[in-house]
Amino acid sequence: MAQRATLNSVAEAAAVSRQTVSNVINSPEVVSPETRERVLEAIQRLGYRPHTAARQLRTTRSQIIGLRIAPVGNGVSGVVLDQFLHSLTATAEEYEHRIMLFTAADDESETRAYADLIASVGVDAFVLTHTHHDDLRTRWLRERELPFVTFGRPWGAEREHPWVDVDGARGTRLATDHLVRQGHRRIAFVGWPKGSETGDDRRAGWAAGLAEAGIPERREAAVFDGVEGGRSAAARLLDEPLAPTAFVCASDSLALGVVGELRDRGLRLGADASVIGFDDTPTAAVLGLSSVAQPIAEVAAECVRQLRVMLRGEPGPASALLPPRLVLRTT
Repeated sequence: MAQRATLNSVAEAAAVSRQTVSNVINSPEVVSPETRERVLEAIQRLGYRPHTAARQLRTTRSQIIGLRIAPVGNGVSGVVLDQFLHSLTATAEEYEHRIMLFTAADDESETRAYADLIASVGVDAFVLTHTHHDDLRTRWLRERELPFVTFGRPWGAEREHPWVDVDGARGTRLATDHLVRQGHRRIAFVGWPKGSETGDDRRAGWAAGLAEAGIPERREAAVFDGVEGGRSAAARLLDEPLAPTAFVCASDSLALGVVGELRDRGLRLGADASVIGFDDTPTAAVLGLSSVAQPIAEVAAECVRQLRVMLRGEPGPASALLPPRLVLRTT
């Protein structure tokens, strides 16, 4: 029977030290790309698998990261969090971490779940989503000095803990600038009621784009997210004198509603009126909807990187605001 590959046998095969092999497995960023590639090739060729149980005993770490599954949201834009979960799980597994999912009805019950998971499973760290002002969850974790990172800015408290987010204002600014270059002057914004931090951020990019183009008129409609909300907002705006010829939307769900209303009125998309959504969901791709794409895989990878820095006891990682990109299709 073939002998099980060990750290020493991998080191010998790659002509490096045992510590270098350990660094490639646990802290690959400290190893040069050439050396890392040579060690990974030896690991794959020898079929080496780190002994996870032994590592847990040695480090007192469970290698488990907790993440709350949010209540089911809109079926179109809610897919973004599904993509994030998949990317987060895949990236965590590359470093021998596992994602543990749990449910909670609200922020208070989520903090109770933290306490239960730490006591019963020994969860090492947490990833939080749906951040907002005066977030009870982040305060609870900070007070207990527990490692965590948020997908989303801690609005108004950006220096208090590590976070990763996508620059929503930059995304809607890209959309608005494109529509201005296409000759549009009556560009409306369809978003959520004011007070939604993410929605307000996306609205700000649209407003900045109009200001830069010297367009003083601000036409907008605030509705709750969803296709029907987008349809009703479009109907309201199109019934006004000098109706908009273009729409920047805070989500693909809203944009799809706008598209439906335009089609019902016999307007040609891309010719009589243009629409740009946000999130670049699979539905947008299928229906030819232009949209702002979030770099979800990069967000997940950065979340894992920040947690690993904290778990190694290194100085706090810098937060990251990642740029989106504009995906143009037929609308």
